[in-house]
Amino acid sequence: MATRKEFLRQLSLMGAGLVLSPFIVQAADKVGANDKIRVGLIGCNGMGFSDLQAFLANPEVECIALCDVDENVLNRRAAETEKMTGKKVKHLYKDWRKVIDNKDIDVVIVGTPDHWHCLQAVYACQAGKDVYCEKPLGNSIEECNIMARAAQKYSRVVQVGQWQRSDPHWQDAMAFVHSGQLGKIRTVRVFSYQGWCPSIPVKPDQDAPAGVDYDMWLGPAPKREFNPNRFHFTWRWFWDYAGGLMTDWGVHLLDYALYGMNVTTPNSIMAAGGKFGYPDDACETPDSLQTIYTFDDFTVLWDHAIGIDDGAYGRNHGLGFVGENGTLVVDRGGWEVIPEKVNGSPRMEAVPLKKAYGEGGLNLHVKNHLECIKSRNRDCNASIEIGAHIAKFSQLGNIAYRTGKKLTWDGRRFNDAEANALLCKEYRGPWELPKF
Repeated sequence: MATRKEFLRQLSLMGAGLVLSPFIVQAADKVGANDKIRVGLIGCNGMGFSDLQAFLANPEVECIALCDVDENVLNRRAAETEKMTGKKVKHLYKDWRKVIDNKDIDVVIVGTPDHWHCLQAVYACQAGKDVYCEKPLGNSIEECNIMARAAQKYSRVVQVGQWQRSDPHWQDAMAFVHSGQLGKIRTVRVFSYQGWCPSIPVKPDQDAPAGVDYDMWLGPAPKREFNPNRFHFTWRWFWDYAGGLMTDWGVHLLDYALYGMNVTTPNSIMAAGGKFGYPDDACETPDSLQTIYTFDDFTVLWDHAIGIDDGAYGRNHGLGFVGENGTLVVDRGGWEVIPEKVNGSPRMEAVPLKKAYGEGGLNLHVKNHLECIKSRNRDCNASIEIGAHIAKFSQLGNIAYRTGKKLTWDGRRFNDAEANALLCKEYRGPWELPKF
């Protein structure tokens, strides 16, 4: 077994991007059914902190560490956590590796931008910690493969932040789809029109704000001068760090298209779109995109736009399972069935809107994770295998868009060299892609 000195040496090698040796060992599972579960959060600014709040709603959870490269965010979240719990957070870090090294932490919440997920989740698994990782799981297809292999190798309980998997009305809607009452389903319309999400104007590069470790924020992403558009929240519109709305909302909604249709791999993928709404703004990812995934006898259509809310069925997001008897429409607010009419006669009975119920998907999702941690059941509601598959599926759409080609996919590779070159991101040294 590695000594603590050897373990710390290996953590320093992580920062140098070197291949990890077998000295990193899996910690013994030490969380019992009635034990405290001690969490550390990496990335405190956005959903990461919402995730932490959901964890702290459970009495067995204690937050003992917060980590963020922005001291301003870190100190603000530390104060908010103390107000919530009545206790000071024991450890405040700017370097995420110190969270991994902390032997008292049982669960790591990865709430960082997408380009950091792979390194942080993999090393947490290697250190014997369970993981709650924000979606999308990875920022490339190969990262997702690596993360799934690491979780399996080290028998870690990983929940991906696709909390709709724990929201009961989504399950009810899928049960109706699976009942066959809709008849033959020809297509699944999946759409995300986000009017709240505005265009971002071009801004000049500038110095990073005081208290921000910008080089650590970039991590494995390409070296660039600091630009506020590429920082808090709006980083998701740049290819270096994320995949735009296709991966941001796609993993939530496309997941249920595959779940409802009981399918995995499409026969072909093609996409079209661009910066049609805001051609001169700072975003790299398309503000409008349509992607068609073709299966044996139906299609899945992805359709997104930012800055406008006029999606299908009078909603700004959701899915429509278009069957010969009727169409089931589901979003975060509930689900209904709209009958197909032929010569004025409906082919089935309408199902009036059944609203969402329960205490909310995120809280239920975290409870499911905690239950799985105690029982050592890796089959969480959004297990790493589920998260990896749908993150890769969303990446297929982005790659089809970026190449401008109709692609075929065998589950591992494309039929096209240009597309295969986009399977993995090139890491900036000294960081390296984990070897699994």
